[in-house]
Amino acid sequence: MDIIVVGRNAEIHPNFRAYVEEKVAKVTQYYPRAQRIDVELTHERNPRQAETAERIELTVFGKGPIIRAEASSSDRHAAVDIAVGKLFERLRRARDRAKDHRRRYNRPIAVDLGGIVPDEVEVEETPTQDESVRSAADLKPGEVLEDQIGDSPVIVRQKLHEAEPMTVDQALYQMELVGHPFFLFVDAETGQPCVVYHRAGWTYGVIRLNTVVAAE
Repeated sequence: MDIIVVGRNAEIHPNFRAYVEEKVAKVTQYYPRAQRIDVELTHERNPRQAETAERIELTVFGKGPIIRAEASSSDRHAAVDIAVGKLFERLRRARDRAKDHRRRYNRPIAVDLGGIVPDEVEVEETPTQDESVRSAADLKPGEVLEDQIGDSPVIVRQKLHEAEPMTVDQALYQMELVGHPFFLFVDAETGQPCVVYHRAGWTYGVIRLNTVVAAE
């Protein structure tokens, strides 16, 4: 299993890299089919955000669903500990779901949501001024485009993902694994672009786009 550690506005010291690798090494105990873990450290330079200046994002790629966790803290090592705890909890959830499926059908099956699992995943690198993609229409799967809005400090980050059609149940499951409050997908039954999201309490919502009307 490959462990890729990158920094955004942050330098990755060898001691920190070794700390991260030691922490995430147990991933294969919960997810034997894991092939690669992307670890991204982002340092926020704004002194007003000192308490959450160090943000860690962990993304596990393998022959199955993508699983993700993130955390922020004033200390990057503490952020790693928190993010790893969240990641292992989601990995345990995925493993238990796989066991439930095996018991239900009395045969081994792979948990495959048809998510974003390319055969060969290229390491995502932060685009430089000269190398960045100029237009969102030119983005390729896995590439990132960052644009600053005028003279403001606001930066909009765009990324293109490949998406296989899935059911609402699968989309909800994938949303929980990546830890997002929403998840964009293509409905396997209707072919519509949809978003599932958290509502108040233990309820979810689904927003659908009528692309036929939009095209007309």
